[in-house]
Amino acid sequence: MNAPSSTPLVLAAQVDRVLRLTMNRPQARNALSEALMLALQSALDQAARSTAVRVIVLAAAGPAYCAGHDLKEMTAHRKDIDHGKAAFAALFARCSALMQTIVRHPKPVIAEVQGIATAAGCQLVASCDLAVASSSASFATPGVNIGLFCSTPAVALSRNLSRKHAMEMLLTGEAVSASQAWHLGLINRMTVPEDLERETMALANLIASKPRIAVKKGKETFYRQLEMGLSEAYDDAARVMTENMLHLEAEEGICAFLEKRPPRETR
Repeated sequence: MNAPSSTPLVLAAQVDRVLRLTMNRPQARNALSEALMLALQSALDQAARSTAVRVIVLAAAGPAYCAGHDLKEMTAHRKDIDHGKAAFAALFARCSALMQTIVRHPKPVIAEVQGIATAAGCQLVASCDLAVASSSASFATPGVNIGLFCSTPAVALSRNLSRKHAMEMLLTGEAVSASQAWHLGLINRMTVPEDLERETMALANLIASKPRIAVKKGKETFYRQLEMGLSEAYDDAARVMTENMLHLEAEEGICAFLEKRPPRETR
């Protein structure tokens, strides 16, 4: 008899054109172990190839969204001959690759945050394209409190918040509430806990209803132009819009608008 399989670290469920990926380490507050990051990477890579998926919701099981890296797993490597240097470097490289996968993913990714999101968990929220949070959620980069400054979370955080707000979170390690996170620009929407999934799915379905190529190209261009100078950004955006205008989606959408009718979906 085969041994029973272990519980999946990521639960996947598709509802119409929205894929829900749920981190499933509630007993460890969904800390980003190497195995969980590998499972998330695999699920995201598979979703990128799927023509049935238009939007991804990244949720979490249990009371915590994500407590950052798995410090117990990391500490075990202190016994390595190099005191863990190679293991730590590999772990942070894997985490950085995962975060960049979300940013570069062809499908919009929405964080559904029901509880605490700290350190790399806060980085995960900041890396997603959009975020909807429960009013009971909170966000922090508390590494400074234990002598481990949240340098990699700072990359994502500083691209969402103003410099001074990002630095305050990084230097103090203090948590901000969902309400504060909304005012700072870390999340898009805040709702009561019982409405969190419904609110997130409503947003996901709205985006999923938009023309697929326009959303894909738009997301790519949005992040690419952020790294450019002003003139280069406008040149790139104009090139993309020219290509977009020649696509059947835009041709049909504009004709439908002018003819005052709903657009027909194109392939």
